[in-house]
Amino acid sequence: MNNKTVVTAKDLKQYYTVKTGGFIKRKETLKALDGASFSIQAGKTLAVVGESGCGKSTLARLITMIESPTAGYFEINGINGVTCDAAERKRLRSEVQIVFQDPYGSLNPRKKVGAILEEPLKINTTLSASQRREKALAMMAKVGLSPEQYGRYPHMFSGGQRQRIAVARALMLNPSIVVADEPVSALDVSVQAQVLNLLMDLQEEMNLAYLFISHDLSVVELIADEIMVMYLGRPVEHGEKRLIFDRPLHPYTMALLAATPRVNPEARTERILLSGELPSPLDPPPGCSFHQRCAHMTEVCKQKSPKLRELGGRKVACHHAEKFL
Repeated sequence: MNNKTVVTAKDLKQYYTVKTGGFIKRKETLKALDGASFSIQAGKTLAVVGESGCGKSTLARLITMIESPTAGYFEINGINGVTCDAAERKRLRSEVQIVFQDPYGSLNPRKKVGAILEEPLKINTTLSASQRREKALAMMAKVGLSPEQYGRYPHMFSGGQRQRIAVARALMLNPSIVVADEPVSALDVSVQAQVLNLLMDLQEEMNLAYLFISHDLSVVELIADEIMVMYLGRPVEHGEKRLIFDRPLHPYTMALLAATPRVNPEARTERILLSGELPSPLDPPPGCSFHQRCAHMTEVCKQKSPKLRELGGRKVACHHAEKFL
């Protein structure tokens, strides 16, 4: 199987100017994403995890070209997604597709499933109506939907079935990468495993690269090859799944893992309670952005922001990571 690199991102940043204050408005800079670098190979999954507001969905919007980054760049199949011209951008947009979190809000309620699936083909290809129908029915079979459901409306399906439709729509143009933005968090736990298994089967069959965004590490453990842990817009730990699950080196990763339910009693760790609230991205603390909630904080953490560095087979941004090796 071809394991070429599909996506490469280098130091991606996304800053927004926000007006704050009451009567006298002030302009402040919100650093939603502050320097993310990674690459994903065909057939592999990079999971991006972290609390709400850590920059996960901002990253998804950049890679799917919904927004342009403030700084940094990314390449899809060797083409720069920031500097490319309009024709290349149109072609790239069919190479990268997204599956949204909410299966109820992401499908047009006025369109039948067949029309929803054929729409990407109608916009991006010159296929005839019968060819489009044929492709839509083939994709429905791939995701476990029957031909008689072709003429039904979204409200006639369960949440799990709707997410299957959303997955099918994302795959209609044979993309190289699928950005899955919390694709199972709105589903019942019993249905989550079915949709995850479907995603993994399709990945194997079509050699897809996945950028999988989640806050649920039990889901990530099932699907990811690599994990990038984000905190307040920055990656704090990035490496192979097993390395990070077996021996996390960043205190924030430890806290996330300790809060994850584990079936195997040996894999369970003592719960780590984080003190304080997540700081405001409009007013991040000086030094390490995690220091106010960290049990291992020292004076250097308050003053100096740690750089992401190689340690123990992964990258980690912590001044004291060596003591956890």
